[in-house]
Parts: sequence; structure tokens; C-alpha cells
Amino acid sequence: MGRQKKNRSRRQPRKKGWRTAKTSDVNELYESSVQEPESELEFIDRIWQERRGRLASSIREDFCGTGLISREWVARRESNTAVGVDLDQATLDWSLARAQSRLEAGQLERLRLVCSDALTIGGDLVDSVLAMNFSYYVFKERADLLAYFRSVHESLVDDGILMIDAYGGSDSFTEMTEDRDLDGFTYTWDQHRYNPITGEAINHIHYRFPDGTRIRQAFTYDWRLWTIPEVRDALHEAGFQRVAVYWEQEDEDTGEGSGEWVETTDGEAIAGWIAYIVAEKNARDTGGPDGVEGS
Repeated sequence: MGRQKKNRSRRQPRKKGWRTAKTSDVNELYESSVQEPESELEFIDRIWQERRGRLASSIREDFCGTGLISREWVARRESNTAVGVDLDQATLDWSLARAQSRLEAGQLERLRLVCSDALTIGGDLVDSVLAMNFSYYVFKERADLLAYFRSVHESLVDDGILMIDAYGGSDSFTEMTEDRDLDGFTYTWDQHRYNPITGEAINHIHYRFPDGTRIRQAFTYDWRLWTIPEVRDALHEAGFQRVAVYWEQEDEDTGEGSGEWVETTDGEAIAGWIAYIVAEKNARDTGGPDGVEGS
């Protein structure tokens, strides 16, 4: 990650059919630039096979936004059901319209999108709760984070599993921007403000297009950057019996993340990292690095 200079004098010529700010849908841009549903669903299946010897069927996607993971989950297997939870009704309406145009009738019947606070959603118990894309960072006080983890613990079946992610490294505390050129547009991650005393951060996502038009602050995140030890401690206090960290491995050729996740208790102090955190409601002895109950 690093700050890159913007060169306004060398705009690429506009080509017919290329995206522009006016013709682009911010929710579609988000799904294209931020999410990788196939790899995420494969990780869920892998964890359930390794830890439970079966596949999960029911998930709840908290802070789901466009609900992409929920939509892809019900399309993955006929036994799968999903509940997507978010406070933004307009985004849920967008997701439902997207689902109606892309899913079969039977798949739609197994998908539910709910405008609700994840702390009070209630409903039937599920195999897994997901809070991905660092969405639980919205809780800035430990008491609120703990309350959320406790509510999730109560929402899971007896052998249920919570899956969340985390990011960090020295670059995560730096006010900087990072650009990525994608299919017909440039995605900019803007770490706009970080307060080292409170751990609070303001981050933005911007988009830029080949004709020079932009969508500034398409999305804004007002977060606290929780560390893995803080999250692990809160999960154990909330009642989860086993918490494991899966660290992303490095591609030797590019130096970037390879998309391969390995359970470990020994991370590397690099500039930027992403990890999955897997919390089991009730422990099962799998012999992994964190395999001792209550560790």
C-alpha cells in the first residue's frame, strides 16, 4: 500500500461503452471492486468440512449491504438458506431487485433480506453468522462490540460458527490513498483520517472513470480499528469456546496476498495484512493451533 500521485494531464481517451460516473451504479461498482463471493463461500465450506465434517446450510449475513454473499449462498446449493441484515432499506431494495433478476424462483424463496439492527434481529438459529468486510468495526466501544458478539452467540445453533475478517499492519494507521485499476474504472481506497488515541478511522471509497469523471466518497466508513487480540478477548468473553485466526499467505511472485488462508498463531508484522477470524460457539477438538478449549 502506498500513496500514489494523481496525473490529471494524461487522461485516457473515452471509448464507446466505457463506464462513466453518470452511467455507473455505485452498488454494482462496490460488488465489482470489493467483494469476492466465490472465494468467501469456498472458505465457509472449507471451515465447516474441517471443523464439523459437514457443510453449513443456513447463514446470516450481518451488515450485508448489497447482500451479494447471501444471494450467491442460496444459488450455491438447493439446501442453502440466507438472511441478509442491514439498516439501509434502499440498499436492500437494490439487492432484492438484483436477486429477482438473477436468481431462480426456488432460490429467491430461500433468501430473506431484513432491515434491522444486527443486535436485535432475532429469528431462527443459523449455522453461521458472517460479518465480513470489517463491518463490525462500526462498534467503537468495547461494550457494544461485546454485546454484538453475545447476540451472535445466541443466534447460532449448538455447533454454530461465527466468521469475521480483520485488517491491519503499519499502513492501516497511515492517512493515505491506494488506487487499483479494474474493469473500466479505477477504485481508490482513501484512509482519510486516523486517530491513534481512540483507534477511530474515517475511510472513503472513490471511483474514477476513463473519461475523467469521478464519484467521490461513494462509500464512507466511520470505524474503530480493532486489533486481533482485542477481538479474540471479546469473543471469548461473549461465550465462544474456540477462536482461530487464518492468515493470508503471500504470493512469492507478486508479494501480494495469494488468497490462501492458513490457521496460525504467528502472524507477520508486515505493512498490510488481512485475516479471517473463526469463532466456534462450542469447541470441537480439531487439533489445530488453537485447539485447546477456551484458548
